[in-house]
Amino acid sequence: MNIRFYHARILTMETDDAVSMKVLEDGELWVEKNRITYVGKERAQQREDGFWDRELDLHGNLILPGFCNAHTHSAMTFLRSYADDLPLKAWLNEQVFPMEARLSGDDALWLSKLAILEYLTSGVTSAFDMYLFPDLMAQAAVECGFRTVLVSGLNDFVSSVEELKEQYQRFNHYHELVGYRLGFHAEYTTGEERLKGVADLAHKYQAPVYAHISETASEVEECIGRHGLTPPVYLDSLGMFDYGGGGYHCVHMRPEDLDVFEKRNLSVITNPGSNVKLASGIAPVKEMVRRGINLAIGTDGPASNNCLDMFREMFLVTGLAKLRQQDAAAVPAEQVLYMATQGGAKAMGLSDCGSLAPGKLADLTVIDLKQPNMQPVNDIVKNLVYSGSKQNVKLTMVNGRILYEDGMFFVGTEPEEIYRKANEIIGRMRKSSLQ
Repeated sequence: MNIRFYHARILTMETDDAVSMKVLEDGELWVEKNRITYVGKERAQQREDGFWDRELDLHGNLILPGFCNAHTHSAMTFLRSYADDLPLKAWLNEQVFPMEARLSGDDALWLSKLAILEYLTSGVTSAFDMYLFPDLMAQAAVECGFRTVLVSGLNDFVSSVEELKEQYQRFNHYHELVGYRLGFHAEYTTGEERLKGVADLAHKYQAPVYAHISETASEVEECIGRHGLTPPVYLDSLGMFDYGGGGYHCVHMRPEDLDVFEKRNLSVITNPGSNVKLASGIAPVKEMVRRGINLAIGTDGPASNNCLDMFREMFLVTGLAKLRQQDAAAVPAEQVLYMATQGGAKAMGLSDCGSLAPGKLADLTVIDLKQPNMQPVNDIVKNLVYSGSKQNVKLTMVNGRILYEDGMFFVGTEPEEIYRKANEIIGRMRKSSLQ
């Protein structure tokens, strides 16, 4: 479709300086098919009559790039509010893994679609998704029109290096909305032989690698006990990051770990909501920013968070950084908004996303400023990070298609059908667990 947005405020995020953002007033943005073709002041000269499929008067509301949720496990929606109030290892071994063993058929398709609905209500236009059923996750993304970058969760119990190679080749030619990155679950779930196999693939394809890294203090200590090295240093010694990549969580990072991330140009994907809920700790975000490490933000999965809400994550990133540093000036709002857009796009390898400019993919969200939590308009960026919420998301567009607008979804399936399927799945699992 060809869509014209006008009478808009526009935050393009087209800046390398994350702390000097300017909002364009009285702006206009054109989308032709799946690309942005114009961003700027309102134009007196318009297209010929009949060119636009829709012309949307935003009445001064805000357009900004869609948020990039740079770490999640979408299909874990079935465990929302089921496996709670436990430390990470007990949470995984006693609750998550036994229930995951009961997933079957097309469960992950419906559970992923449920997550996609929630992403859209939060202005999220792409997700970096690690889970067990890549075929069904990819199918859900395509059927809903949502942008997904899959990443392998290979470990000693799931998948193999050969399967990782096959999936890398297949999903990177699957559909324009789907990408695939090399990865593994974590050092503590993956033996050295498999890790070396992943590193070999990274060299074969000159590709980045991603994994959960240094999420808990015990993970770090156990890795040192096994290898005499912290997780980032050990993985780097295997050649894992010779072509870049990144780590999810990165809470318990020592100076030598940050040296690896800085030297290898790795991204840190911080997940404050999950880290708080699982009592894993607070990542040293200010030090990462100081070193010039690319930072992105993820919600983690709906079993450990439990909310797929980028507004809450943005507030927690800055709030926890201030608390950790005992410095109210630490990690300002502008830096956090950059992480949620440009930083996420960079971490996910989405070079055509994360900002609004001619030629970029039309992944964007419209924020309703005509609500109490956005008034007065002293500073739009600070309002977004410190007082913004899902209630302000008026419209979410992915790849030039409006998938969510004014509380209505346009994803090819009725939400009630998705909700019904999700409840059937968890109901079946609960019943089988009692037998």
